Amino acid sequence: MTFKENYNKEIIPAIKKEFGYKNDLEAPKLEKVTINVGLGSDINDSNFVKLVEKTLTTIAGQKPIRNKARKSIAGFKIREGMTVGVSVTLRNKKMYDFVDKLINISLPRVRDFRGISLKSVDENGNLSIGIKEYIIFPEIHMDDVEKIHGLQMVITTTAKTKKEGTALFKLLGVPFKKK
Repeated sequence: MTFKENYNKEIIPAIKKEFGYKNDLEAPKLEKVTINVGLGSDINDSNFVKLVEKTLTTIAGQKPIRNKARKSIAGFKIREGMTVGVSVTLRNKKMYDFVDKLINISLPRVRDFRGISLKSVDENGNLSIGIKEYIIFPEIHMDDVEKIHGLQMVITTTAKTKKEGTALFKLLGVPFKKK
């Protein structure tokens, strides 16, 4: 059974029961996954930008976009129009496949992983995860790694509250820290 089939057959009925919803459409669902890499101190290194784009394409299976600076900031040596980050947004099948891979394969590969903090779920029920090393993903081969960088992921849901979002992520199998 695929991740989406499991979601439709088991998770939606469980959420409906827990929150007393009468309709399947009331239950919170995944909307999109955004994966972002800020370039930081390597902002002027065009090879690093290409490396990050290649990494995100490999991880997400979709070509990322370059995020440009909206205004100049002299203190950070940033000029308007410079590439300051790279991001990719996943929806539908790619989103479900990515979340499945993240929960069941990638997060267990993190060294000394004790779970994700419940504080990572915001008031609107969205989950934000930061990873220091992108090499936890199974598509990445250690032979091809030139420079290790981190990335941020935001899993956006249709949940209206933190409680709904947390319940959805627990049912999806997101490993939260034990108190």
